[in-house]
Amino acid sequence: MTTVRDAVRALMRQWGLTTVFGNPGSTELGFLADWPDDFRYVLGLQESSVVAMADAFAQLTSNAAMVNLHSSGGTGHGLGSVVTAFHNRAPLVVLAGQQSRSLLPHDPFLGVLDPTELPRPYVKWSYQPARAVDVPAAFARAYHLAVQPPSGPVFLFVPADDWEQPAEVPPAAPRVAPFAADVGALAKVAAALDASARPALVVGAAVDADHAVSEVVELAEKALTAVWAAPFAARSSFPENHPLFAGFLPPNRSGVAAALAGHDCVVVLGAPAFTYHVTSPEDGPAFPPLHVLSDDPQVLARAPQAAGVLAPAKSAAETLTRLIGRTSRPAPEPRTPPPAAGPPGTGEPLSAAFVYRTLDDLLPENALVVEEAPTHRPDLQAQLPIVPPRGFLTMASGVLGYGLPAAVGAALAQPTRPVVAVLGDGSSMYGIQALWTAARQQTAVVFVILDNGGYGAVRKHSVRSGAGKVPGIELGGLDFTALARGMGCDAQRVESAEELRSALTAALASPAPTLLHVPVS
Repeated sequence: MTTVRDAVRALMRQWGLTTVFGNPGSTELGFLADWPDDFRYVLGLQESSVVAMADAFAQLTSNAAMVNLHSSGGTGHGLGSVVTAFHNRAPLVVLAGQQSRSLLPHDPFLGVLDPTELPRPYVKWSYQPARAVDVPAAFARAYHLAVQPPSGPVFLFVPADDWEQPAEVPPAAPRVAPFAADVGALAKVAAALDASARPALVVGAAVDADHAVSEVVELAEKALTAVWAAPFAARSSFPENHPLFAGFLPPNRSGVAAALAGHDCVVVLGAPAFTYHVTSPEDGPAFPPLHVLSDDPQVLARAPQAAGVLAPAKSAAETLTRLIGRTSRPAPEPRTPPPAAGPPGTGEPLSAAFVYRTLDDLLPENALVVEEAPTHRPDLQAQLPIVPPRGFLTMASGVLGYGLPAAVGAALAQPTRPVVAVLGDGSSMYGIQALWTAARQQTAVVFVILDNGGYGAVRKHSVRSGAGKVPGIELGGLDFTALARGMGCDAQRVESAEELRSALTAALASPAPTLLHVPVS
């Protein structure tokens, strides 16, 4: 007899979903029973970390990642990272346990009340099949929804007693083919670019996710456009040392409008227009004419001031490059690169800027940088340019706890690639349990903790807003080397420029996960 479990596992094999990230419980035992030798279960010690690992794994494998969560409690713990996965557009198929069907009328222990509503609105779909026999078809639907653009997380709640029930294996249909951009709509964008004297591109994370960086470079070089990175872009989508790269847009309306004021045509590709974090004291200048190209109808609907075109990044860039003519306009003036950060003076602590500059010197060219040190992001942008094949991942949501476990998921997705996670002391503690998984899975990740003794971003906002005395900002007393060693990782405290270079060199050469605790000014 073919069971529900057999049928779902057959589909998982067909679609390459044999790595499962999870933290199990009793309601998932039916799914986990007689675990196949060709499947890998990546255990995390807290569900939020589990989801973040799967998020990075999915992004870097360009396929869905499987997540196993335990009933309502496990789902609740994981929801912070589900929010991040939603904003990161990470295709996750989350199989969450539900109590046995026979117990559900009695509000049982470990039962999930309103399971389809629990993870919303931060999922593309959430479902509990009406019958056990419907589980395999629901799983197939979940997979296809997760990977279709705009990709994202989906939830499937399965009662504990469904897995042993008889079922048929549905056809493992291939992924839905991506759609192409409408040539007629893009012809209008191309005409606007051709007529422009000072055009600009604004690129977002979807460009890199669609493997379209080289196509966007070709478009920018043919059109001679300045290229800006969108606010809060979670991936790097244009070489940051390119002469056409103009810099990073700030997360407020007046700052974006001021930065774009010198352009007479702006094409936004693979990014919202725009993501803001702080209010502006005044609106500033009006935006130049905007054209927003996105595969997400929600992004287009949120930009009513712009002309929108539903288009995947790669297809849009290729089509626009073909449609635009050769231009005689001069190239924009290249931006002046920021000065290199120097070492600290005698008796001074290291600066985050100098740490990033040292990383830029030492990292292999194909290294992946995973970042969650929001206080010091301007230092990263100034001192550690992301230039392909170097890669970059961060969280697009602002929900802390992504970076440390995401680095572990990234290393599992691309085990031969050097992975370095640069994390704040505060943010790292939201996902510190993932160090255990890093050691257990033998991932050679280098974790660099920039310890400024508090929640620096909150401190900055409190000063900016005039909030006066604010509690709960100061940290301190965290021994990250002891924490890391206690979970099986190598660790070292670093307090000087010489120690930093020596420790980074050794950590990058080590086959074991290594944490460097770096107090910074």
